Formats: sequence, C-alpha cells, structure tokens
Amino acid sequence: MVQWKKEVSLLTALMVLLAAVILPAQAKAVSTSSSLIVLYLDNKQAFVNSEQLELESPATIIKDKTFVPAKFLGDSFGFPVVWDDAARTITMQPPGYKIVLSSDLKKAYINGEEVPFDTVAAIKNGKLLVKLTWVADYMGAKYTYYGDSRKVEIVHVPNPGGIYDPGKNNSNPVAKFTTHKEKYRLGETIKYIDLSYDPDAEGLPKFEWTGKKDAFFKAGTYPVSLKVSDRNGNVSKAFTKNIVVEDVPYLSEAEYPVYHQSIGSFYKLDWSTLTSYFYNLPQLTKDVTNVTGRKLLVSDSPETFTEPGILYQDTVGGKSRLYVDHINGTDKKMTFAILATNTTDKPITVKTTNKGEVWPSVYANLIGSEASVDFLLGNTYNEKMTIPPKDTLVYRQLPDFYPGYGVNLFYDLETDGDVQFSFVATEELSAETLSQSKHLAFNGHVRGTFDVSEIKWDIDGTSFTKPSRLIIGDGKTDPFVDGYDVMRKENVKNGGNYGVVYKIHADKPRKMAIMLLARGGVFKGPIKINGEIQSIPYSGVITAFDGMQILHRTTGNEKSLDIEFTPPAGSAFPVDLIFYPLDDLD
Repeated sequence: MVQWKKEVSLLTALMVLLAAVILPAQAKAVSTSSSLIVLYLDNKQAFVNSEQLELESPATIIKDKTFVPAKFLGDSFGFPVVWDDAARTITMQPPGYKIVLSSDLKKAYINGEEVPFDTVAAIKNGKLLVKLTWVADYMGAKYTYYGDSRKVEIVHVPNPGGIYDPGKNNSNPVAKFTTHKEKYRLGETIKYIDLSYDPDAEGLPKFEWTGKKDAFFKAGTYPVSLKVSDRNGNVSKAFTKNIVVEDVPYLSEAEYPVYHQSIGSFYKLDWSTLTSYFYNLPQLTKDVTNVTGRKLLVSDSPETFTEPGILYQDTVGGKSRLYVDHINGTDKKMTFAILATNTTDKPITVKTTNKGEVWPSVYANLIGSEASVDFLLGNTYNEKMTIPPKDTLVYRQLPDFYPGYGVNLFYDLETDGDVQFSFVATEELSAETLSQSKHLAFNGHVRGTFDVSEIKWDIDGTSFTKPSRLIIGDGKTDPFVDGYDVMRKENVKNGGNYGVVYKIHADKPRKMAIMLLARGGVFKGPIKINGEIQSIPYSGVITAFDGMQILHRTTGNEKSLDIEFTPPAGSAFPVDLIFYPLDDLD
C-alpha cells in the first residue's frame, strides 16, 4: 500500500507539470489546416510540416506498441489537451469526442464510456503518452512506421464538423485527403494521400472524386473534391482541396504516359500524330546475324486443308525446328500427325529440347499467341525416341481435329542421323498412312525448309537520344529468310519469318520505355524482355488504332537488355518496337 501511495503521489506531481513542460515554449507546435508530423522513436527531434522541434518526451515502444506524446499531438492537430488540477484528470478533445484520462484511478473515458487506461495510455518520465493506433482513429490521422529508421510519419487533416446524425444514431463518414506538395509543375504527378474514415467502422466502399487528375498540363488552380459513402449508404460532406499548378515545365501531355502509365497499358494518341510522327521515327542501327545450324521446317500451306494428305515433308539431321500452322477445312473430324522415318541402316534417336504446343482449338486465329508463349518460356525437355532402321514412328499425334479447328506447334529437335519428317492430315492413322497419302498442293502460304531459324540483332541502346524504332516483319529492313520447298522444288521465302526466333541485345541500355505498335493490322502475341514474358495485349487483340502498348521500362542500371520474340501465327506484320528515351526527373 505504501508503495502504491508513493506511485500515486509521484504521478500526481508529474501530471501537474504536464501541460507546461511537454514542449518548450519556443518549440510549441502550430496548428495548420493539414499536418505532416515526423517522430523518431526514443529521439527528441520531431518535425511538424517543415518546422523542426525538440520534445521533452520522445515517442517510444511500450509492450510492442508505439506510444506518442499526447500534448504534442494535440498542439500539432489543433485540439486542446488540458490538465484539470482539481479533478486530477487530463482531457483531450478531438472534434466530436471528449477523452478523459485519470492517472489516479488509472481509468480512461471516451464520451463518458470507460475503457481500460493501460490499453490506451502510459506515463513515462512524467509525461502522458497515448497509443498511436488508438488515438489516430479519434484524430482522423493516418500513420506509417518505418522500422529501418525507427521513424513514425503521421498525416492529419482536421475533421469537418457535424458528422453525427442523432436521428440515425449514426455518424456520417468523413472524406479527407491531402497531397504531398502544395504546388506542382506542369505535368508533375500529384500524389493524393487518402485520409477518409468512418467513425462507426462500417467501411468505405465508395469513393466519388470530382476534378481529380494524375497531373495537370496548364497553369492554374484546380479544385479537387471527394465524397465517400459507408456501407449503409451514408454520404460524407464533400471535402475540397485546391491543387495549385505553376507555369513551370516538367512533362508534356504527350510525354506523361510514357513515363508513368502502367506496363501493359496503351499509350493512345490521335491518329494524325501516330501516323505522322511514330510511323516515321528513325530506326536504331543494328548488327544482324542470321544464325544457322538449326534447319527450320515450316508446314503452313495449304494452311487450310480441304482433303487428307501430306502437308509438307523433308529430311533433316542434327538440330532442327518443326513449325506447324494448319486449319481443318474439311467437313470431317481428322487426325493430324507428324511422322518420323528412318531411311538408314542404323537406329536414330530423336530428342526434343523445346516445344510450344496448342492442341486443336476453335480459336484458330489466337492459338499462335499461346504456342509462342509456351515456346518462348524455354522450358527444358529431354524427351527421346529411337527409330529402328527403315522404320516410321509417330513423333506427334494430336487429339481429335474437328472442322474449323486450328493447330500451332513448335518443336526443337536434335537427331543423331537423318530423319524424314512428314506432316500428315488423315481420317485414320495407320501403318499405311504415309505410303497411301498424296502430297497436297501449295495454296500460297509459307511452306519450306529454311537454313535460318534465329536472327540476332545487336543494337546500341545507350547513346540514342530521340525516340527510335526497330521494324519486325516488313520484308525490307527486316528481310524474310530464304528457303527451299522440296515438294515443289522451288526456292521460297518465309514471309513473316514464322518459326524464327528474334534475339535483340543491347549492352548497358539507357533509361527508356519500350512500346509496341501493331502497324500491320491485328496482332496478338508474347514478347520476352529480360526473361519476363509480356502478353500483347493482356486480352483480345490490338491494332494501331489502339495506340502503342507499353511493354517495359529500363532504369539505366541494367547490364543488358535482352528481347526475345517469334512472330505468332494469325497476326499481321510489320510491327514496330519503339524505344523512347527517358530523362532523369527530379
């Protein structure tokens, strides 16, 4: 009992001094319309907006909870914190609330309702501290704690009055926000800090902004308003803040999306700007290497077959790539297979090292994108089959191939001898299929065997200073690779370079945005940038009328930029890769 009396006496004496000594007179915080408060745990240095203050009692951790000086917060937020010597209590009055703390009785009251003192407040070194998570709700403040620097940031905007409706026995929600700066330059991003809350803890499912923009591009004062609704449909009063934009250039309206729009979104411009400017950008200089050593067999004609037969057939050995794109144009369910024939006198092993497969699908014009994603992922495979001498085995047989369905297939192979691959459509696959099938006539699409299956472009991604581009698939600046159709015995070109993988490399790329312009028409497909697949677009298809899709941004700190791409079946070419240099903005 004696010890308890000593503690009470000590607390009483200390509380008498509370109102006067929490802040030095010269360091008294000044209330403002909105406040940013910065405190450091166990450090007397604090900031209110731009003013640095020294506290007599720092913020601290008590039982894993953050406690902050009550008097300092009251002064900073503009509500009274008063010591009543007669009642031996401290009263805090944030708008709409009366909070009374009794140190003698170790009790706390909020609008007359008792709550446990120790759960909300503490006395340390004679100063009243309150738990931050508790008091922030009553102050309408939001806070962030940074563990590395032991820093607490508190943002507060004063409550508007009249939020309690006696008729409903309910408080209306409160709409509040602030911005991280008082003035902005032309085209500078405005960071809106939401401070809205609902005193009845019903949640805020609806936010209604008026005049809000990410940036403004003309000087002036722009009122921005916010209303919020709680889950019972109660609507707050409108909270309005004026955004002041100075006549100081930062980013133009055309530049802003390139810097700030999200990856995967569209950079939209009017058609005249797109065609007059972006269609005529200078091209990046590139060193081109046509990589040989892996034969590419393309079976794409007849692209739509109307009868059973052999679609394409040739013999290759060593490394090869099989590329298939066909649609069932018959009125029957068909079987599609790739047959592998060993015409030699010794066994031959066929190993599959990469593949992109899309089984027969009604989405014949979209499956090229799916197969390309599968192939560009570069998953490791080690599938092997051994073909006996003078024998034919089924390398691949697809599930039921219904009328109107399409397939798109990639296979990278390695063989230890020459193998004849036959791409066959048949009603029923049997041992006699190959000998009984006829060669189907060419109908104008790509078919043949090509020496080049990979094209490398080394570009200068460091020193260019103006928006530039690379054109893929125009047949001029990006020539189509040459090949030979053994069934027609004619030289051919791989129009569109289907089945070819482009590898674009730049050392130490500068800071830039990379975009794609579908200049040739409808496009859907993937691109791989620094190991990450980007879908173009995320859903559906794009054309030039959609604008340019933002694919990637470099920081200027990467060692290299590496882009992989293969023309997806069903898409139109050419497409342009736009490289847009970005400046370092303060």
